[in-house]
Amino acid sequence: MSEKGQVLTANRLRDGEVVFLTRAGTWSENIDEAALAIEKEAAAGLEAQGAKAVAATLVTGAYLFDAERKDGHVRALHIRERIRTLGPTVRMDLGKQAEGTAGAFAALD
Repeated sequence: MSEKGQVLTANRLRDGEVVFLTRAGTWSENIDEAALAIEKEAAAGLEAQGAKAVAATLVTGAYLFDAERKDGHVRALHIRERIRTLGPTVRMDLGKQAEGTAGAFAALD
């Protein structure tokens, strides 16, 4: 069974890495650690935390995207976000997918 909701993502300013806001309010490169907001109020709370991080120049371009949590893993529901999470789709030997740190889902499945 899966839960659907929204995840907040951004790019970390110091190195440009794609990051995800966690339940602890920190930023992680691992999508499986992302907070999944099920209710609209929770999603608004994530956005507020993202706005604070942008103002503090920790991240840039924070926004929500649709995702699901299944068997303890988070999967973006849109291909664009899967690609941002994994790395290039034409070179499986590059990016987080090659390092084994991209999460449990492939870009195209």
